[in-house]
Amino acid sequence: MDGTVRARFAPSPTGFLHLGGARTSLFNWAFARNNKGTFILRIEDTDMARSTDESVDVILDSLKWLGFTWDEGPGAGGDCGPYFQSERRGIYKEYLQKLLDKGHAYYCFCTPEELAERREKTLAEGNNWRYDRHCLRLSPEEVQGLLTPGKKAVLRFRIPEGTTTFIDMLRGDISFHNTELDDFVILKSDGMPTYNFACVVDDALMHITHVIRGDDHISNTPRQVLLYRALDFCVPEFAHIPMILGHDKTRLSKRHGSPSVTYYRDKGYLPEAMVNYLARLSWASGEEEKEIFSREEILDRFSLDQVTKHSAVFDLDKLNWMNSLYIRQASNAYLAEILIQILTQEGLKKVEEITPEFRSYCEQVVSVMKERMKYVALIVEEARYFFDDTYAFDPAVFEKILLEEGVSQRLKLCRDEFHKLPAFTMEATEDVVRKLSESLNVKATKLIHPLRVAVSGVKVGPGLFELLVVLGKERVLSRIDRALQAIQGKK
Repeated sequence: MDGTVRARFAPSPTGFLHLGGARTSLFNWAFARNNKGTFILRIEDTDMARSTDESVDVILDSLKWLGFTWDEGPGAGGDCGPYFQSERRGIYKEYLQKLLDKGHAYYCFCTPEELAERREKTLAEGNNWRYDRHCLRLSPEEVQGLLTPGKKAVLRFRIPEGTTTFIDMLRGDISFHNTELDDFVILKSDGMPTYNFACVVDDALMHITHVIRGDDHISNTPRQVLLYRALDFCVPEFAHIPMILGHDKTRLSKRHGSPSVTYYRDKGYLPEAMVNYLARLSWASGEEEKEIFSREEILDRFSLDQVTKHSAVFDLDKLNWMNSLYIRQASNAYLAEILIQILTQEGLKKVEEITPEFRSYCEQVVSVMKERMKYVALIVEEARYFFDDTYAFDPAVFEKILLEEGVSQRLKLCRDEFHKLPAFTMEATEDVVRKLSESLNVKATKLIHPLRVAVSGVKVGPGLFELLVVLGKERVLSRIDRALQAIQGKK
């Protein structure tokens, strides 16, 4: 390999892609693209108990939705595969043997119960616990004698004396005294390598030049640096980016709102807005007043020098604001497609019912709701009446507005006049309401509010006359009749 930048994102498929992982992926992708380098995707699925094919699919779909295309990895191929760790066990075996041959690793036969007992005793004596190297004292003959009958064992890496120092591109020199590290496990008893070992071998053999990951991995880095050196690998450059926190300054979790990328996709957030928002978490572009960045601008301007060391706080209100800006700029056809996906997921529409006429209708709905939307699913949440003729009436609004004296008569007059209209337009429907308000000597709102509640069940929404036209003449007349029946039923 030449000196080309090679960055990677290496998720574990034990669930969805959370926002922190999405931002890590974004920073690696942007860094690689900005430096005309290569972006690699690797699936770290050595946790056989928790890793699932479904999670792999969710992660891949999430990255594709965000637009983070990878140059090497699942579905893309590449010269450094396989790109699933579960398929690289033969490779790991070779390098584990090298560590054993060099005396950098040794077998450990201590059971979890034995370790827990010794740990408890050490802590009770007021001392810090780290593995006491009990099995390092075994002779080769004793080790072989235990291995022959198939006794369960792990492999531990032997920590050398001294200090381990590495350079973090955000924080400068970071040092750990090796006495702070114990002889950590590199091969589990089930034959699978641990994270620290597998990721070192993979990063080295995949020629990763820059490891950009969350700062919760800082404590792993000295262990990995020691492994790089023990295996005579080149040590990559590291950049540990700050965590994303919730509003209470604790690690982002479900209690702060869903941390899943797929949640926001399914809610109808736009990928362009999500990428923009994630980029602004800990990345200072140098343009203090600028908040909106296209993908192209992010790729053109991104630099690790501009990533702050301070944790970013996830702000749903800001994401909603940013998403609403992107929604207003998006085409109605684009938003309608997202809306249709939501409707089918919600069971409000079957796939076979998605006709060209229905697509056109969805575009009209989006058009009148566009200025009100924080995310596309808000249409279903707050304006379900566009797609459900059996909508419920808000009880408080029904009583206050539709049960007011004279409302039934005013609704009947509106219905009759609407029925006469040759063209059911905004101008024509508004003209009906204005003229009726004059002839009845009442304010126009005495007709507008009851009409809105009658055709939607709620008090707020898009402009009434826009709403009427989108629903169409026949549905409006039918809904007024339904409201009149409901009013009669309350009397």
